[in-house]
Amino acid sequence: MAGKRPAPTTFAATEEEDILKITPLGAGNEVGRSCIFLEFKGKKIILDCGLHPSYTGLSALPFFDHIEDLSTVDLLLVTHFHIDHAAGVPYLMEKTNFKGRVFMTHPTRAIYKWLLADYVKIASLSPDDQLYDEQDLQRSFDRIEVVDFHQEVDIGGIKFTPYNAGHVLGAAMYLIEIAGVRLLYTGDYSREEDRHLMAAERPPNVIPEVLICESTYGVQSHEPRPERETRFTRMVHTIVKRGGRCLLPVFALGRAQELLMILDEYWQAHPDLHSVPIYYASALAKKVMTVYQTYTNMMNSRIRELSKKSNPFHFKHISNLKSISSFDDVGPCVMMASPGMLQSGLSRELLELWCTDKRNGVIIPGYVVEGTLGKQILSQPDEIPAMNGGKLPLRLTVEYISFSAHVDYKENSEFIQDVGSKNLVLVHGDSNEMGRLRSALTSKYAEREVPLDIFTPRNTETVELHFRGEKSAKIIGALAEDTLTEGTLIQGVFVSKDFSFSILAPNEVNEFTDLVATSILQKQSIATRAPIGIIKWHLEQMYGPLEQLEDQSYRVFNAVKLNVPQDVAIPHLVLEWDSNPVNDMIADSIVTVILQAETSPASVKATKGDHHHHSEEPKTEQVISTTVEKPSLEGMVMMHLQNAFGDGVEKTDDNTWKIVVDDDHATVVIESDQKTWVQSLILEDGV
Repeated sequence: MAGKRPAPTTFAATEEEDILKITPLGAGNEVGRSCIFLEFKGKKIILDCGLHPSYTGLSALPFFDHIEDLSTVDLLLVTHFHIDHAAGVPYLMEKTNFKGRVFMTHPTRAIYKWLLADYVKIASLSPDDQLYDEQDLQRSFDRIEVVDFHQEVDIGGIKFTPYNAGHVLGAAMYLIEIAGVRLLYTGDYSREEDRHLMAAERPPNVIPEVLICESTYGVQSHEPRPERETRFTRMVHTIVKRGGRCLLPVFALGRAQELLMILDEYWQAHPDLHSVPIYYASALAKKVMTVYQTYTNMMNSRIRELSKKSNPFHFKHISNLKSISSFDDVGPCVMMASPGMLQSGLSRELLELWCTDKRNGVIIPGYVVEGTLGKQILSQPDEIPAMNGGKLPLRLTVEYISFSAHVDYKENSEFIQDVGSKNLVLVHGDSNEMGRLRSALTSKYAEREVPLDIFTPRNTETVELHFRGEKSAKIIGALAEDTLTEGTLIQGVFVSKDFSFSILAPNEVNEFTDLVATSILQKQSIATRAPIGIIKWHLEQMYGPLEQLEDQSYRVFNAVKLNVPQDVAIPHLVLEWDSNPVNDMIADSIVTVILQAETSPASVKATKGDHHHHSEEPKTEQVISTTVEKPSLEGMVMMHLQNAFGDGVEKTDDNTWKIVVDDDHATVVIESDQKTWVQSLILEDGV
């Protein structure tokens, strides 16, 4: 980062969930261990999980300890299979308490297993630095889910869609949406179509609020592809014609396939080179080529057409070399070996073997990270460190040519402009390149007076962006059939799922949602010694005539069932009702009436026993004859309101009451259908 990052804009009275937090746990002002942590609306996502090629053991991992509890992370999205983007996945999944779901594209998952199996074998040579073993890798592989390009996936309110990113087979950029806020994460991407891959695509018909973009090459410009290929083949030809060995350190997958296609075509066109062997030194070669042949449908039109006639990855002039023990090091040759940054493995062994002969040459065909031997030899030092701890003279020629499938400044700036986001977060670039890119973009957008906030956070530094969109609900089903105008009162069920809202008729809940309508049957037992006749009389005074259901069972106000159990040790009544606000209120009032009935003079007299010991049975029921009319809901509510608020209750019209308590007020409106006995209470302007 060139200079201090400006503090994020602050907003007054901002809720924590309205802040989108973007924190690099890796790839912040560096290239390596890509890992971006997102937090928004209670959702947590990790983008990529790689290892740093310059470090070993735990120091190569992203800064996972910045996340308080990894078990709360919902999702991990992996853009592609390269070590610096995917090699930390087994550790995260098997060595931490991470419980989220993991997604990558089909080719990425297929190659992930073979590539990291090779990494585990190399790492096992140094047990102290081994982060996981083959069993951990297999268990992580079994849990990984696949996703197709352009397939939208919704995981608990997190929507994401992968788009083709170029770069390597299966590489994806992810468009993510949470609560209406969209973010595009490019990962590593290339806007130039090469011999087998398509160029990265821009997600259509969308302008994301945030773009997280790589800045690997800063303000550098790539050489045009035809010129680059010509210069590359000339370099190789020069080395082998002088009798030297040409070493091409590459990653086992990705650019290696591109270079193989270029060399095979060049050798075919130059018969004088047919005696010079080309080796592809990788134990994964055959397995990986099978994956490439399987997914030709994800490559460019040229490969798709060739695959209809023959296998485009069957090379006539290239041989696979599983190990250095089977290599006959006699005469000139071209050797493509991994890893690409010469930090270990076969490419490092061959460099140490050939570096003392000035006829030999090494061509670095892609980006190399600071701190690696690949970066060190570009400055042409007189000697290099050997793996045994000694020093070796460096006499071979060292050339650099970029076949790295990353965007240059022109491609990157055009893509940033085309996407149109107002917030840009730069990652995956060393501080110098990132700083230059930021300065160039700032100047470019200042001239055009186009707003663009650019952030270049270091590892564990958080960018905070405030988003608070308006919430809206869709009216669906039968409610949407009528034309609505402003001020129209809509009555229905309000359904909230994740960050989307809808209003629909109650009888359509099952049809339009995953919800299932249920009812709660409530039961309550009340111990009482009051005779049932007295209780019935009191209830009928309040609710009107009771409906006789069966022997010693009644329905009160068409809402609550009253059962009178017989032959029980303790006299009691049982109330049953379907729970809802109105029925619950009626049940509560029935309980009150029963308790009051027990203390009424008639109940006391009827249940008062004679204390003399004789056989005369006491009277158990007083018959009261009266005419009872079915009360209205209005009368019942009025009585309860006056009991609760006294003189603060004022009736304003036939079905409306105003309640005043101190300086606060509320209005109660009653709507009643006496034919079906459907009642509802509406509380308006409640304080």
